[in-house]
Amino acid sequence: MHRRLVFEEPVSRAALWSRRLAWFALAVLLLALLVFRTGEPSREGLAPVAAAYLVVLLALLLSLMAFARIWQSGHRGIGMASGAFLLCLLMLAPAAYIGFRVATLPALVDISTDIDDPPAFSRSRIALDARAGRVPPDVAPERRSLQRRAYPRAVPIVLEVTADMAFDIARRAALARGWQVLEATRPGGRSGAGRIEAVARSRLLRTAEDITIRIRPRADGSRIDIRSASRIGPHDLGGNAARIAAFTEEVDLLVEAR
Repeated sequence: MHRRLVFEEPVSRAALWSRRLAWFALAVLLLALLVFRTGEPSREGLAPVAAAYLVVLLALLLSLMAFARIWQSGHRGIGMASGAFLLCLLMLAPAAYIGFRVATLPALVDISTDIDDPPAFSRSRIALDARAGRVPPDVAPERRSLQRRAYPRAVPIVLEVTADMAFDIARRAALARGWQVLEATRPGGRSGAGRIEAVARSRLLRTAEDITIRIRPRADGSRIDIRSASRIGPHDLGGNAARIAAFTEEVDLLVEAR
């Protein structure tokens, strides 16, 4: 009786390491996002996230090398390489979306419904403490013109109600959006305008965005202008315009419910 010897092809080392690195990158990425989210968001806090994505790219490259090696030599490990490849694509999807937004939208971090006379941010002690002493800088007129072309729907909210009623609606809309209202000054005084100062935080990373809302009386009602400015990065990825649009929709719902 003769015993048959069965020789199995070795497992591709590239496939093995691509799987290991992909799961390691996922763990590092989740940990980096958790640390960023729970701390005070800053540009420096994104460095571990960028490092995690370098590992993702390395794992992706190894999975491609594994595919080529398996094709040429018949080594085992196609399942490991395929799993690592798909996991890397999944982690790279948000980065690809961010890249698309950067490529298709202007690099703006401050959006206002009034580009000729944007609402000014409060410099009170309460507002400055909430913004860690930061006051969003003025935006050059040519930069504001980029906003007009990119976000044509970021326009003033005109209501057929008194400025005092518009102030109540705007404040309720801000609270309904989950914003932290820092100050709320009713219309009146020398300028006749009211103001609401607030801070909004993004859902995923909890980054802070500064918001100021101005309410002015008109002969036929009132006008609400809102300005939203990001604290981190040279590009808001359209987030401030989306925030203004959501606020406008909330105001419309409150007006219809009256």
